[in-house]
Amino acid sequence: MKKLFIVSLASLFLVSAILLAGRTPDVSASGASVMEFNNLAGVSRPYTGSINPIRGINGGGLPWVVRMAEGELKSNGKLEIQVFGLVIDPADPTAIARGVAGTNPSTSFKAVVSCLSKDAAGNPTTVNVSTGLFPADAMGNSVIEETIMLPKPCIAPIVFVTSPTGAWFAAMGN
Repeated sequence: MKKLFIVSLASLFLVSAILLAGRTPDVSASGASVMEFNNLAGVSRPYTGSINPIRGINGGGLPWVVRMAEGELKSNGKLEIQVFGLVIDPADPTAIARGVAGTNPSTSFKAVVSCLSKDAAGNPTTVNVSTGLFPADAMGNSVIEETIMLPKPCIAPIVFVTSPTGAWFAAMGN
């Protein structure tokens, strides 16, 4: 009886291994990491305003700096960002003159993921996908967590932290 149980158990493992070996994991369903980052670059001149948008996204009106940031984008669209000290550049002469240097005047941030993709006809296009709004405190700290619908394909994604109206304050980079 014991020998029959062991043979049955071994057979079950063998059949399971054969069945599982033929399966291809669905990376998009599993939420495999597309990218992880541990810093963001604040918008600097000459990217402020509408002069030099990146993938159609205008920069904030003044330069911004980030003390620390980290995040992850998964293939299923789950986006997590923690940003600390995202404020208007304290050394910017215009910000100093306006009395806003080193502050965060925005009560909320959102994130935008920009992907190179293709349209229905197969032509290359840029697709920008936004999250909802997330609270930001006066010191520029915020946590953004949302699952968004990424285009397929999503090539060379760039993650931006933006104002509620979509002007970017920080983006992937250093």
